Formats: sequence, structure tokens, C-alpha cells
Amino acid sequence: MPKKGKKPKLPLSDEEQLLLFQQKVLSEEEAAKKKERLLSQFLKDKLAKEEHNSALNLNKINTQWRTVLREVKTRELQKDIEILSQTFERVIDCKDSVIKSLAKDLTEAEEQYAHALRSHLHNIDQLLTLQRRRLSLLEESYNMELEVLTKEFETERKTIIDQHDKEIHYLQDICMAMEQNYIDSEYESNLEFQSMWDDLKNKNLEEKHFLRLRLENIVEDLWRRFQDALKNYTDATEDRKIAFETLRVKDEKSAKEIQMQMKRTQKLQEAITALKGKISAHSHDSEEQNQSIRSDKELVRVQLQKLKAQRTQARVLSQENLVKLTLESNATLKSLRKIVDKGEKILKLAEICRKFETEEEKVLPFYSSALTPKEREEVKKQNLEELTDEMAKVTMNYTGMENFWKRYNKVKLEVLSLQHRRAQLLGISGTLKEMLKRYLDGISVSDEGLSQLNPLFIVNHRSNLPQPLPTPAAQSGEIQPPTTYNIIEAAHVISHTL
Repeated sequence: MPKKGKKPKLPLSDEEQLLLFQQKVLSEEEAAKKKERLLSQFLKDKLAKEEHNSALNLNKINTQWRTVLREVKTRELQKDIEILSQTFERVIDCKDSVIKSLAKDLTEAEEQYAHALRSHLHNIDQLLTLQRRRLSLLEESYNMELEVLTKEFETERKTIIDQHDKEIHYLQDICMAMEQNYIDSEYESNLEFQSMWDDLKNKNLEEKHFLRLRLENIVEDLWRRFQDALKNYTDATEDRKIAFETLRVKDEKSAKEIQMQMKRTQKLQEAITALKGKISAHSHDSEEQNQSIRSDKELVRVQLQKLKAQRTQARVLSQENLVKLTLESNATLKSLRKIVDKGEKILKLAEICRKFETEEEKVLPFYSSALTPKEREEVKKQNLEELTDEMAKVTMNYTGMENFWKRYNKVKLEVLSLQHRRAQLLGISGTLKEMLKRYLDGISVSDEGLSQLNPLFIVNHRSNLPQPLPTPAAQSGEIQPPTTYNIIEAAHVISHTL
């Protein structure tokens, strides 16, 4: 028996080639996408690994740097502790001496403290009430502003989250609608193609069957006639000629019919090619639609990324606002603490100043104005200004501090007067020292004393001291009262100076 050979492969049709090409393109796209995903995943893993390594290295560097800083700081602290211990011992000695002196003053000041305690406590209560009112007002305003800011933050956060959810649902609905439209259009185009394919196939089968039956009938009829012609030919040649002519006519008719059938089959082939072109056009249109859908999908993805970026920006802005709010609250708390410390410092200074008050100040701590009524009216005229609402509020806030400013101004004036008196006394002491020096230089004999003006160095009844200028009264001829001189023994001056 001969060996069975492989069946030869049939040539693929255009549709099958198109399907194979589409499958090949899709497989290439899938392979490219898979390759891109693998590459992106590899890069992400590599980036995460690098970030992890950098964080570990940074932690190692920070730990080493901290150890170095700790060592340096310990050395500095040891040196500072040694210096501070020495200074502390010296300060302790000074403080012990001061404590001993203050203990004596304390026994004297306790009697004065008992007398001044009532007025002092009254003033402290007034200051504390004023400070508590101010702190309560500041706290209320701070709480109100904090509540307003928190409410605004919560409302903005809720609106942003609701808007984000609505936009996400809207985009999901759009994606689902686009996918459903694409599936429906693809299903309709497949149904239309299949129906057209079945119609053409059925038409071709029917026409082939009809032509085959017709040709079979014609062949049978010709065969029968050929048999009759053969019989007649055997009978007579004339009958054969007649039959030959009839057959030739019939042959021409059949050739015409065959030519018509060939034209019809050619038309059918042209229609098939046109349908194939339409199918390819439909596939091209569907490909364009798919491309447009992909582009729309890309745009939607870009918009989604933008929305995510806006959401992150809004979150960062809200975090910044929250940080700013916390910083401002901390700053306000620090300022309030400073104010409280300042008030405590003022109270301590008031206690210290109370020790140095005189008996008159203890009995009458708040003095009345020393100006006469006329002088007060002149001051009011000079400082006349139109009081606005803001100025009135400010002055109302500081009415409780009027007595304090009175005492402060009194102390300031006393300080200025004491400074002026000190300057005068320094000038007097300077003149007295100069006169004493001149006197001592006059009673002693030395090169330096002789080179300078000496009141005892008299030549021809004249001293080398500058003579005083005549006064205007002496020039006018008025009688001056006799001048008096204070005479001090040199031994008395020397005993007091040495």
C-alpha cells in the first residue's frame, strides 16, 4: 500500500489572514504591556530598596554623629561644672554674708511689713482682678477664634471629600457607559456581519443548485436528442443534417447561457469583494473607535491624576493651616506665660520697693496732685484732644492703673531730684577738695607748689592768685556787707584727712 502523505495546507483566505494579523498585533501589544509592567515593577522595587538603604545609612551617620556630639558636650559640661562649682562656692560665701546682713534688716522690716500689709494686699487684689479679667477676655477670644477655624476647616474638608466622591462616581459611571456602548456596538457589528455572511452563502448555494439542476436537465435532454438523432442518422442523412442544425442552434444558445452565468458569477464575486471591503472598513472604523475610546480613557486617567494631585495639595494646605494654628496657639500661650511672669516680677518688685518706702508713703501711699486749679486748667487746655471711641476704650482699660502711674511718677521725680542733688553735692565736694589741696599746697614748700599758684607766696604785698572780678553792685557804688572768712586749723584738717 502506498504511504499516506500529509495533506497539503490550503491557502488562507483574506478574512483568516486579517484575523491572524489582528491576533498577532494584539499579542504584540500584550507582550509590550507586560514588558512595561515588569520594567516599572523592577524600577519601583529598586527605588524602594535604595530608599531603604539610604534611610539606614542616614540613621547610622546620625547615631555616630550623636555619639561624637555627646562626647564633646560631656567634656564642655565637665569644664562648665568645674567653673560653676568654683563660682558657686564664691557666690555662696557672698550670699552668706548678705544673708547675715539681711537677717538684721528682716527683723526691722517685719514691723513695717505688718503695718503695710493691708494696703499692699488691697493693691495686689486689684491688679490680680484686672489681670484675670484680661486673661479671661483673651482666653474667650482665643477659644472663639479656634472654634471658628475648626468649623471652617471641617466644613471645607467635608465639601472637598463629598466633591471628590461625586467626581469618582461620575467618572466610574462614564467608564461603565463607554464600555457598555463599545460592547453593544461590537455585538451589533458582529451580528450584522454574520447575517450578511449567511445571506450571501445561502444565495450562492441556491444559485449553484439551480444551475446544476438546470444543466442536468439540459444534458439529459441533449442526450435523449442525441440518441434520437443517432437513430435518425442511421435512417437518413437528411434527418441528421436537420438534427445537426438544431443541435448547433441549441449549442449556441447554451453557450450564451453559459456566458450569462459566468457574468453573473463574476458579479457575485465583485459583490463578495465589495462586502469584504465594507468589512475591512467596518473593522478600521471600529479600530478608530477603540483608539478614540483609549484616548478618552487616557484623558480620564490624566484628569483623575490631576484630581488626586489637587486632593493631596488640599490635604497639604490643611495640614499647613493646622500646623500654623498650633504654632500660633503655642505663641499665644508663650506670650500669656510671659505676661504672667511679668506680673509676678512686678509683684516681687512691689514687695521689694515696699521695704524702702518712707513712713509718709506708708500712711499716704497715693498723693493728690500738687498742681493748683489754674495750673490744671492750663494743662487741660494744652492737652485738649477730641476723644474717639477707640481712645475712650483704651483710657477705660487703664483707669485702674492711675494710682500706679501716680506713684511711679512720684518715684521718678524723686530719682531725678536725687540725681540733681547728687550732682550738686559732687560739685561742692570737688570745690572743697580743690580748696583743701590749695591750702595744703600753700602751707607746704615744694617745687610743685612753687610752680603753681600759691596763696602764701606774696611779693610786695601781692599774691599770685587771680583777683575776683568786681560785682555789679560794687561798680554801681553800693555799700557791700563785710565778707566773712572761715578759718580752719591745719592740724585739725590733717587729723581728719589722714
